[in-house]
Amino acid sequence: MHRYTLRSSVQVPLPKPDTLSLDLDAALARRTSIPKPVAKQTEHLRHIWVVTGPAGCGKSSVAAFLAQALELPYIEGDDYHPPENVKKMSDGVPLTDEDRWGWLDTLRHKASEELESGAMGCVVTCSALKRRYRDFIRQVGQAEVGIVVRFVYLRADVELLIQRVKARKNHFMKDDMVRSQFIALEEPDSSEPDVISVDVSGSLAEVQQDALREVEARMFE
Repeated sequence: MHRYTLRSSVQVPLPKPDTLSLDLDAALARRTSIPKPVAKQTEHLRHIWVVTGPAGCGKSSVAAFLAQALELPYIEGDDYHPPENVKKMSDGVPLTDEDRWGWLDTLRHKASEELESGAMGCVVTCSALKRRYRDFIRQVGQAEVGIVVRFVYLRADVELLIQRVKARKNHFMKDDMVRSQFIALEEPDSSEPDVISVDVSGSLAEVQQDALREVEARMFE
């Protein structure tokens, strides 16, 4: 909600009794020329938009589109997995909480660095499958006034995502990892009002436009 500050009202002195007959038109002109109160615009909030969801939901494609449309820096979460995490996932071994904490912390710091460098926001991809992972990322917004963390959750059916992952070439994530991610997934609900849910069953272009429309609707909330 925008807050507005009004200038203090201007008091116009009334004409003295012995001058009431003098140039009433001029007196009225003075009254009507009083400047109207001006609403002070609030500064834009700096948003960290975290595009989340299991493997195959289209995080990278949607996040890159949002970053370009909003003219914001883009952070690809997969690029910051340590080698040991990549090896485990390539071998079909699900990551544990301990495997993820360091990665999540790296993403938090990268997002903070973008804002500290002067960016008005950034877009980050991160599966953020569990509530505690999302809460961990939310701490960025709790640490400084004016920073808002919001999540774009790409919602899809497990079979659809398996099909998409199977079609990938040269990616460390295997299709059998999708099922393990769905087992670990804690879908956001109404207790997380900072999460935007976007269905990804449509075409990529439709999903991208839906996500952008939802994001733009919340830019100044």
